[in-house]
Amino acid sequence: MCRVPSLRRLLAVVMWLAPMWAMLLAPSVANSTVITGIRVGEHPDATRFVIDLTSAVTYRVYTVAGPDRVVIDLPLVEWRVQPHATEFKGELITGIRSGRVGEDTWRIILDVAAPVSIKRKFALPPQGDYPHRLVIDLAARKEASARRAEPERVNGRDARLPAKRPDTPRNRTQRIVVLDPGHGGADPGAISARGIFEKDLTLAVGLELRRRLLATGRYRVVMTRETDHFVKLRDRVARARRAGGDLFLSLHADSIGNPSLRGASVYTLSETASDDEAGELAERENRADIIAGVDLSGESDVVSGILIDLAQRETMNLSAEFANQLISELSDASIMLKRSRRYAGFAVLKAPDMPAVLVELGYLSNPRDERMLAAPKQRAPLVEALLRGIDTFFDRE
Repeated sequence: MCRVPSLRRLLAVVMWLAPMWAMLLAPSVANSTVITGIRVGEHPDATRFVIDLTSAVTYRVYTVAGPDRVVIDLPLVEWRVQPHATEFKGELITGIRSGRVGEDTWRIILDVAAPVSIKRKFALPPQGDYPHRLVIDLAARKEASARRAEPERVNGRDARLPAKRPDTPRNRTQRIVVLDPGHGGADPGAISARGIFEKDLTLAVGLELRRRLLATGRYRVVMTRETDHFVKLRDRVARARRAGGDLFLSLHADSIGNPSLRGASVYTLSETASDDEAGELAERENRADIIAGVDLSGESDVVSGILIDLAQRETMNLSAEFANQLISELSDASIMLKRSRRYAGFAVLKAPDMPAVLVELGYLSNPRDERMLAAPKQRAPLVEALLRGIDTFFDRE
């Protein structure tokens, strides 16, 4: 009698075949560099990771915490590495993953057992039987492990506490503004033709805006991130609610295939996007956690326990009011899209008890927007317009 294989055995076969299927189904890139092999070596002072390539490439190597890993970004390449090579598990490097990110990047992620420092990174030309190589030496950071033992804190509170919004009196003098610089860490966001990262621009604008807000004496400012590190989308909302935010402003910069398109735009939450482009943008932003090696597809929606409260009309109306005010102020300081008032289902806008908008500061795919956003003096009017919009929003009370 024929026995039906168990589900576990079937899954095991599928997982065993998955790397080979991925190689067969991966899109071929004409005239691209090919990664032909990877290997790990243990040395007295470092763990060495080597990538074999058919030609020299530009590269970027950086570390990410929570969980700890090393990220290697390359131009789009062909991956012809034997599946068993990625099954490496050592004392420091515990796993190796790779895949395509966006239109023109190939990302390799090294899972590590502890925080690491990048001691050396260099490229070698072909020599003898060896092809082009990219060499990365890693060493564990003991002091980083001690620092990570301390719980993350937001406004003096343990960030591991439940994301419950505190009861705060509405007649207090200072309002709490939450600034959310988009992307960060392993997730660069949009990348301009000159290699400028969206994550760097949004953080720079956020820090400038925080300085201007604090100078007024009217506000307390909470940042969802203050450095180049990755924060999951649901954690951005949770931090804002823990801090008792009165207003949430998420900062982004877009990129599109049409380099002539430029201008800022303002989004508020809607499960029905204002157009196809808005819907695609929201989907890209909401999937940012996957880019950083954290797949959210198996988890509930951001702050799923509060989604039922999205029916609260007051918060939605206040968000719309703030968005309209920002557009009015930004129009005096920056080029705006023809249809600058937009709607999409951004995950970071889903707090039910806090007005929230997302501002696309411009297009990194447009040379003029890119130059404006990259230069502190040129983007200063943009920051001032955001400040005026916030002031006007609270002046209405």
